[in-house]
Amino acid sequence: MNEEELKEAQECLTFIEESMSCFHAVENVEKRLQKKGFVGLSEKEGYGLTERLRKDPEQNRYYVKRNGSSLIAFTLPEGKPKGFHIMASHSDSPTFKVKCEGEMKTEGGYVRLNVEPYGGMIHATWLDRCLSVAGRIVYQKEDQLLSKTVNVDEDLLVIPNVAIHMNRGMNDKLTYNPQTDLQPLLAVEEGKEKKAGDILMDKVAQYAGVKREDILGKELFLYVREKGRLAGASKELIISPRLDDLACAYGSLKGFLKGDSKDYINVYALFDNEEVGSLTKQGAASTFLRDTLRRISEEYDPSESTYLQLLADSFMISADNAHAMHPAHPEKADPGNRPYLNGGIVIKYHGGQKYTTDAYSEAVMRRVCRDADVPVSVYCNRSDIAGGSTLGNISAGQVSIPCVDIGLAQLAMHSSVETAGTKDIRMLVKAARSFYSM
Repeated sequence: MNEEELKEAQECLTFIEESMSCFHAVENVEKRLQKKGFVGLSEKEGYGLTERLRKDPEQNRYYVKRNGSSLIAFTLPEGKPKGFHIMASHSDSPTFKVKCEGEMKTEGGYVRLNVEPYGGMIHATWLDRCLSVAGRIVYQKEDQLLSKTVNVDEDLLVIPNVAIHMNRGMNDKLTYNPQTDLQPLLAVEEGKEKKAGDILMDKVAQYAGVKREDILGKELFLYVREKGRLAGASKELIISPRLDDLACAYGSLKGFLKGDSKDYINVYALFDNEEVGSLTKQGAASTFLRDTLRRISEEYDPSESTYLQLLADSFMISADNAHAMHPAHPEKADPGNRPYLNGGIVIKYHGGQKYTTDAYSEAVMRRVCRDADVPVSVYCNRSDIAGGSTLGNISAGQVSIPCVDIGLAQLAMHSSVETAGTKDIRMLVKAARSFYSM
């Protein structure tokens, strides 16, 4: 590993560590955008881009959020644009979501947190680890409802396994029941009589810096307290929670900030709820991307024809990690299309169109990577194993433009802690910069 690759991977780990939830991921992206001079816009108001540019021709960088968990940023070229260059990733990861009535008391003073699965995680990887809670609250201040991210920054929870002495078949195809086996332990009380919900929400109010009684709504998720790190004989492995898909969110953002297109409107999109199907107002299946692109187009010409002409010369990269060949199970990989860690950008193909890549979009991506001196490999599922879907095919229902699905090769996808290649982070940044400079 060279110094640049190690530094980039470490910066990615810092970004992931600070992004405990989808709301924190968007907040962290927003902070980085603001440092580079991006101005926030509100969907409740007119964008007024033409007027802003007239007053300050140098102010061509903007972003807009939806729900606090999705974000779209864009830069405007000096002249009339030819179209949009878009790169999209997602802010959410498989985890457990805290239910409305979050605490359950059981025999012996045990207090457990009532949670449900969010996305398709590998259950066993969440047991016997230090966990905590992060997300957002909505609270009342005077006559306003305000939203705020919150992170209970302490080792708060654990989901304990049953001892092997009490379950001798534990190592033989054990399955976990989410309602009985996967509810984390929050406290052990000694004769205390408190109302249900007091312990967690008192903690949340404390860390949010608001009064408990002012909190009127919450979306809280579990997260692993373990920090990501570089490992392997030459630090060639990156081991971290939430690599899917915050590694792509980070890499595409870095490339976006370094890109400088003269002819295209560069767009960075970060969507929520990919892990549960994207069918939300802030997901890739929503109108968020279409609404934003349409409003940008209106600043040049309000006609629908102008918007459609811009789309006709646009391109999108859907960046969501890919399965690397597993060292213990090479038989799980396709015989001829087998990505490896540190192999660069993975282009994903699927005959049933769960990935949108076609001959044209593959060619564009290969050219982007060639110009950036980044290697490329191809991923296809085994023909007898069903794969997952991602952002590209879903967003196409709202914005129909050529799109390629890519990712970085990783192991243990949807585990609470995943493994990827250190070099690949730097290569994604280089490829994203190349795309955004076209």
